[in-house]
Amino acid sequence: MKKIFLIATFIFCGISATKAQEETYSLKVYVSKLKSNDGNLLVGLYNKEASFLKKPFKSAVVKVENKKSVVVFKNVPKGTYAVSFVHDANDNNKMDTNFFGIPKEDYGCSNNAKGFVGPPKYKDAKFPLEENKTIEIKM
Repeated sequence: MKKIFLIATFIFCGISATKAQEETYSLKVYVSKLKSNDGNLLVGLYNKEASFLKKPFKSAVVKVENKKSVVVFKNVPKGTYAVSFVHDANDNNKMDTNFFGIPKEDYGCSNNAKGFVGPPKYKDAKFPLEENKTIEIKM
């Protein structure tokens, strides 16, 4: 009986250790050709269509230098993701829009996805993350 208990314990510990060592990757995001060096870049990483442009899986705030910026998301599990950014030039932590709701500040998404009469769609911005990856978003 002791042997069965010990074997079961080792098997359980082995399964737990395997799950704890889930493969994760780094995602480096380059954003270039911004209009100015003012303010910060607000960057969101999304892992679900339902939360796209609403609630990021991970987020970062980075400085803008030479009209470009870089952010690195570490320990990201294998999966499908999309990235969006807003150049918050006036540091008010939101995207400024005009009277008609049209953005006044630079913004963009992975795959350089563009929206047609509205924001870009998740299906146009998504990409697989199966290894360490670098993406570039240009204005």
